[in-house]
Amino acid sequence: MKVAASFAFGVAILVSTAAHAQYSGGVVKIGVLTDMSSVYADLTGTGSVAAAKLAVQDFDPASHGMKVEIVSADHQNKPDVGSNITRQWFDVDGVDVVVDVPTSSVAFAVSDLAREKNKVFLASGTGSSDLTGPKCSPNTVHWTYDTWMLAHGTAGAVVKSGGDTWFFLTADYAFGHALERDATAVVLASGGKVTGSVRHPLNTQDFSSFLVQAQHSKAKIVGLADAGGDMRNAIKQSADFGIAAGGQRFAGLLVTVMDINALGLQTAQGLLLTDVWYWDMNDTNRAWTKRWQVDRPGKFPTYGQAGVYASVLHYLKAVAALNSDSDGKAVVAKMKDMQSDDPLFGKGTIRADGRKIHPAYLFEVKKPEESKYPGDVYKLVDTIPADEAFRPMKDGQCPLIKG
Repeated sequence: MKVAASFAFGVAILVSTAAHAQYSGGVVKIGVLTDMSSVYADLTGTGSVAAAKLAVQDFDPASHGMKVEIVSADHQNKPDVGSNITRQWFDVDGVDVVVDVPTSSVAFAVSDLAREKNKVFLASGTGSSDLTGPKCSPNTVHWTYDTWMLAHGTAGAVVKSGGDTWFFLTADYAFGHALERDATAVVLASGGKVTGSVRHPLNTQDFSSFLVQAQHSKAKIVGLADAGGDMRNAIKQSADFGIAAGGQRFAGLLVTVMDINALGLQTAQGLLLTDVWYWDMNDTNRAWTKRWQVDRPGKFPTYGQAGVYASVLHYLKAVAALNSDSDGKAVVAKMKDMQSDDPLFGKGTIRADGRKIHPAYLFEVKKPEESKYPGDVYKLVDTIPADEAFRPMKDGQCPLIKG
């Protein structure tokens, strides 16, 4: 467990209370397991820890006679590291719930452990739709987005606009595979064609060979079934191969506001993407963003970090309603019974398969001259209603669903 110790750091939010014996260890302990140092650090990372802290503050544990503590760790995008940290948290450190967890291969391992130990897993940074499909669990809630949502929002819109031939650059692990699979299904169902694909390792620095294959495919659309630094590197390096000059366009299947800021509007303008939350969409989001930015000036929160806030807040409400955090399966069942209601996502529900339901949005990246201030990068193209944004439960093959 030396790996976990070297990457873990904690921030305790201590609340005086006369009686909290109904909570395991006398405290509700939240573990933010995330990427602190690699390709998904901007999507999640320390920003997710900040979001969890804001959720605890807004919940106000003192008013519920509770004591809450937050710890965090870097899983390095490695399932074995993530598993070791999670097992240490559950078995030794008294952690009750693990949140965030970008990198689907790590998330699957955490979900299995949460079920084995009867703890709770709130996936916010995780992408694979299999988490509420074949790998669903009564101890897991998938909160923010998934590959089915991203594929249907972005790929469907791009095919309708004439981008009917695709070639995929795919991150070679569970998330990338699921995103390519789900996007391929949408392209084919919409009358398009997939000419091929190539898979690259996570955290790839040189995309030369992959971009050459995309160029030779002659596909109109190069679908990026990856995210974070990988997605940015592919787009930045594409100029050396004349991808855009040759008439090919990129479709980013997982893009964040931090990605756009890193790429710059001159490079990213016109890119279509699907998202479930945007910091500049309304006054409430902007007000929350200012609080989040106190210790992170110049940065903007992502939907993944917003999902950490919302999921932690709803979890704490469920624990308070039960007056106990000891039975993870019972806490998740209570979360499903209670309608969620938070400032960032509004009212919503959690289905029996663990999928949190809320609207999604199709955005287009603004041209440089359209942006009025830092972080002003998206214009809304379409709203996807909550009942259409995610895969129908009957199609997910979740073992928890009968019939």
